[in-house]
Amino acid sequence: MKILSLAAGLILAAGAALADPVEGIWKTEVDDGAYAHVTISPCGPAICGVISRTFNAQGEYNSENKGKQLVWDMQPGGNGSYANGKIWQPSTGKVFKSKMALSGNTLNVSGCVGPFCKKQTWSRVK
Repeated sequence: MKILSLAAGLILAAGAALADPVEGIWKTEVDDGAYAHVTISPCGPAICGVISRTFNAQGEYNSENKGKQLVWDMQPGGNGSYANGKIWQPSTGKVFKSKMALSGNTLNVSGCVGPFCKKQTWSRVK
């Protein structure tokens, strides 16, 4: 029984060690007077992100966008790069074909809808 417990503990520790470096909570830039904390985590073989907290000039508030998916289908490409994903911009309702680049505690996100492209730099909260 001790061997099974030890094996289970090692498997759990290995899973934690293999977590993707982009996993965590990220603060977006201000867009249309508000910003969000986005929780990034795996979704199958891809990376996805959900709006976990929302803020405006008065502080944290309960936005209708809280709990909604903001990032999906982001494919890890190695060396902190992610591509072929989509990012939803709540202020416009547009979905951008996107990519991300991780550098320490900074996440550069960019995306395009047709010829129109935007980018933001997100900072790690946790």
